[in-house]
Amino acid sequence: MDKELKNKNVLGGLLQSCCFEPMTGFFRDGYCRTDEQDLGRHVVCAQVTEEFLRFSRAQGNDLITPHPEMGFPGLKPGDKWCLCALRWKEALEAGVAPKVYLESCHQKALDFVSLEDLIRHAVEPPSMH
Repeated sequence: MDKELKNKNVLGGLLQSCCFEPMTGFFRDGYCRTDEQDLGRHVVCAQVTEEFLRFSRAQGNDLITPHPEMGFPGLKPGDKWCLCALRWKEALEAGVAPKVYLESCHQKALDFVSLEDLIRHAVEPPSMH
C-alpha cells in the first residue's frame, strides 16, 4: 500500500487514534490501521452499544466475553473499538450500527461502506473548513 495512503482517515486527513483503553486495532496500537494480514479490515473506529455487542455475538463474534490470554478485556457499551468494516456494514443493514469517529476510521473503510453512511453515524459531524 502506498505509504502516503497508509495512515489517512476517511476524510483524507491523518488517521487519529481510536482507543488505548482498551487497546484496540489489528496491531493493538490504538489505531484502526490495516495491511494485507488483516483479513477482517479492522478500520472502523466505533463506540460500541449494547445493541451492537448483542448483534455481533449473534453473528458469531463475541466481543463481550474477556479473553485475558489474548489481552482482550471484553467490551462494554461506550467502549471505542476498531471494528471490521463488513461487520459494521452488516450492523448498518440490520439497523444497529454504532456511532463512529470519522477521524479515526481508516480510509480503507471506504472500500466497504460509503462516506455518507459513516457521516450519518458520526459521533460528531465533520467540520467543513
